[in-house]
Amino acid sequence: MQLRNATAEDAESILALWKAADATPSVTDSVEAIRHAVARPQVAFLLAIEDGVVVGSVMAAFDGWRGNIYRLATHPGHRRRGVARALMSKAEEALIGWGARRINALVENTHPDAVGFWSSFGYLDDRRISRYVRTLT
Repeated sequence: MQLRNATAEDAESILALWKAADATPSVTDSVEAIRHAVARPQVAFLLAIEDGVVVGSVMAAFDGWRGNIYRLATHPGHRRRGVARALMSKAEEALIGWGARRINALVENTHPDAVGFWSSFGYLDDRRISRYVRTLT
């Protein structure tokens, strides 16, 4: 398995991974949004590649205050092989390098495997905070 930064040319493969991984669709799931994200400074959009196929992704972003993790996804046929752990180790490394002292991860409670992964990786479910969302058109 190879880990590398995503490029604009990976956008369609990333969307296919998210669909296969059963990630909940979002208004930001588009080729254009992915291409915009990979071009931004202080965003590490990382991919796990096996035999030329995207089998994992994670996006780490630093806003100058906190690190944020988005879209950690592993193809179902590649789960429990260390893909997510390898991606998260690289994502944390990037965030620490930018000066992050705290990292937030958005985790869907309806995905028990994801909840278990984050707990096993040392992240705590901070029940003091709720996420409020407004979709802009």
